[in-house]
Amino acid sequence: MPPWSPPLPAPRGALSEALLAALAGPPGPVATPAVDVDDPLADDDLQLALYCAYELHYRGFAGVDPAWEWRPELLASRAALEAAFERALREAVPSPPVAPEDVEPALRELVERDAGPPLARTLERRASLAEFREFLVHRSAYQLKEADPHSWAVPRLTGRVKEALVEVQADEYGGGRRGRMHATLFANAMRALGLDDCYGAYLDRLPGTTLATVNLMSLCGLHRRLRGAIVGHLAVFEMTSPEPNGRYARGLRRLAAGPQATDFFDEHVEADAVHEAVAAHDVAGGLARQEPALAADILFGANALVLLDARFADVLLDAWERGESSLLAPLELVPA
Repeated sequence: MPPWSPPLPAPRGALSEALLAALAGPPGPVATPAVDVDDPLADDDLQLALYCAYELHYRGFAGVDPAWEWRPELLASRAALEAAFERALREAVPSPPVAPEDVEPALRELVERDAGPPLARTLERRASLAEFREFLVHRSAYQLKEADPHSWAVPRLTGRVKEALVEVQADEYGGGRRGRMHATLFANAMRALGLDDCYGAYLDRLPGTTLATVNLMSLCGLHRRLRGAIVGHLAVFEMTSPEPNGRYARGLRRLAAGPQATDFFDEHVEADAVHEAVAAHDVAGGLARQEPALAADILFGANALVLLDARFADVLLDAWERGESSLLAPLELVPA
């Protein structure tokens, strides 16, 4: 495997142990235990197993045979994990029928009424540098692959909807400007705060609530039947980005972090203010008008994002309130 593939993580229970044991060997059978967990949206074992199964479609893992990616046994095991995850999401986030013309107003109403846990305000006003480092570690699970889960939707769309999605995605990948890909800017911010910017470096430290936020994107992006959900996810992701990223940048400046640390967040304040209208009207609203049967799923993806992000933020804020780390293991800083 290429050197930028991370090592396999340590298992956290029967589900991840069965999957990881299989991936460590040649492609073949996968012994998948029954998926029976109390909270599929947060369970460390289930979410790690699902994350690792999805990761085979991204960079893979060092030492894991690339042939595992499309092995029927692996896909069957992943399907069992996905079923539990999606079922819990559907139960938590109802998606009643909606008229196509009501999708964009519903997205804007969702964004306006969702105050969410005050994570951005906490980071802006009073979080310590250690807490900011933890926040970046949590977000690295997605930000170091930023845009990739949403890009799975490109070949599933057509016409103006496809054009608009590519318009948004092009900026995420830097718009052709060398070194300006957003994942690169996030890696720069991690290094500026003394963190390891290697892809997957902190997987063993991330709780299930964090992994679930990334698994939602992979679930919706990898399945064509869920193209409406990944579009709804993208729309709300862009619509809710400028304000919190502005707060993150101000919080880092309060802590005297330099421009390398704030560049990623400043970039998102500017870029996502433009993306917001395109994603809401042309991508999400456009898809609803183009394929009315997908309208409910567009709102499902949007609401699922809001739900999982709120649960993710609760974990961080609750841990910090107790004076504890929000990660599964303490951080070690990387020498400058």
